Amino acid sequence: MAVDLQQLTAKLVRFYDFAGKTVLFVGAGGRQLLDPSAGTRKLIAIDQDGESLQELKANIVAKGWQNFMEVVAANFEDVSLSGDVVYFEFCLHEMNDPQNALSHAHTLASDIVVYDHSPTSEWIYYGAEEDKVAHSAAAMERFGIRRRAAFHAEQRFQDYAELLARLAGQGELAIQRAQRFAGATNIAIPMDYEVVLL
Repeated sequence: MAVDLQQLTAKLVRFYDFAGKTVLFVGAGGRQLLDPSAGTRKLIAIDQDGESLQELKANIVAKGWQNFMEVVAANFEDVSLSGDVVYFEFCLHEMNDPQNALSHAHTLASDIVVYDHSPTSEWIYYGAEEDKVAHSAAAMERFGIRRRAAFHAEQRFQDYAELLARLAGQGELAIQRAQRFAGATNIAIPMDYEVVLL
């Protein structure tokens, strides 16, 4: 595993109490750091990636979470469901208009929690996402941050081939930047990330 996902989950649930809440989980087709074990009343998983959602559905059935999770295949801006909190998991920076996404989230729930990369993260440089992350960070600042916590981890890879496999979908610039690790083993790239309550 490139990064310790259990550690990311523990930091998330210490930052914000999801217990007893209906959570609109945006970007749920990815890592799924949040699940019903956090004590949520209902978790509504929203993603536009149908293939990832199929995997999530299979996982829900395997773990017996059918009564606690609902899966919605949609673009977030088209969702009209309401809840107690909208939770963006490492996806706000991927949205075309983060400001609009936050404004829409505010119409659906009183709390917004964003778990995403920090603009200072070295890892986003290698993923060629520094402009996207800066854009979403600026949108959060404009929206108004009530509370935030910053964390540090490392993306770890056994070798250059494993790093390239992880960056394959990030485009040619990411591949070019990763070339500095050619031939290396036991690669560790610092990853700064944060959780923010809006």
